[in-house]
Amino acid sequence: MNSVGRSISHRRVFFWAISLTVAAIVLLLKEHLPALSLWARLSPELSPGMCLLLFLTAHVCEYVDSSLGMGYGTTLTPLLLLLGFQPLQVVPCVLLSEMITGVLAAAMHHRDGNINFFSDRKARFGALLLCSLSAFGALLAVSVSVKIPKVWLNGIIAVIIISVGLVIFATLRRSLRFRPLHLMLVGVVAAFNKGLSGGGYGPLTTAGQVVSGFSPKQAVAITSLAESLTCAVGLAAYLVMSRQVDLLLAPPLVLGAVLSVPLSTWSVKHIPEHAMRKVIATATLILGTTLLLKTLW
Repeated sequence: MNSVGRSISHRRVFFWAISLTVAAIVLLLKEHLPALSLWARLSPELSPGMCLLLFLTAHVCEYVDSSLGMGYGTTLTPLLLLLGFQPLQVVPCVLLSEMITGVLAAAMHHRDGNINFFSDRKARFGALLLCSLSAFGALLAVSVSVKIPKVWLNGIIAVIIISVGLVIFATLRRSLRFRPLHLMLVGVVAAFNKGLSGGGYGPLTTAGQVVSGFSPKQAVAITSLAESLTCAVGLAAYLVMSRQVDLLLAPPLVLGAVLSVPLSTWSVKHIPEHAMRKVIATATLILGTTLLLKTLW
């Protein structure tokens, strides 16, 4: 990296550290700041300590998600449920935060050179195809009653995720041909699961794109953009069809997730392609195996 590149990197890390510190202080003092007083009164169960925990958890999960194209909802949703929050508090807020960060991450990936949505026809076609199919899958998940038990759905998705991870490992040193059909299948299945649970989207779409012929960096960027649209459709469906949607968890989750984006897209820029394929394959296998074990037990 030349001196200009190092200077830009140092500035980005510096502003990230300052922003993270200021945001943490604001959340700890939320009960004493006039601008946040209404939110503090409406959410007395969210202590300053809990707000900080939600903020930092979202920050770490989104850093991993924007770097690898997976892990935000898959990790954050069960963690929030374990903390005692209800599904209708958790899933819509996770969808909202990913809707915002997905757009920002895609823009930053474009800016950092991980993908070019304007000049790369294959990348643009893949993004449009995945976005449209993902929106359909998310709407289907929220609006149509599920015909099969959720335990079977989770098991099926877990097996698909594990299979895709194994395929990536088996083709680490091969250049794969672009296959739109693969992308269509993973887009619908992943978005359907996203609309139901708030998670499980990234492992399928990111790994599925790599198997379909995209580079890992392109796959991460396209997943961010498609996931944003999927979350927007899912959130809109929840708002229209449910009167119990609670967005009080949104401020710390959105803030934590957004602040991770510049650092994560910079990380992707500097990770070698071959190493990224290994990391994506490993993460896919771990998440798929974890989901399968959780479903069986």
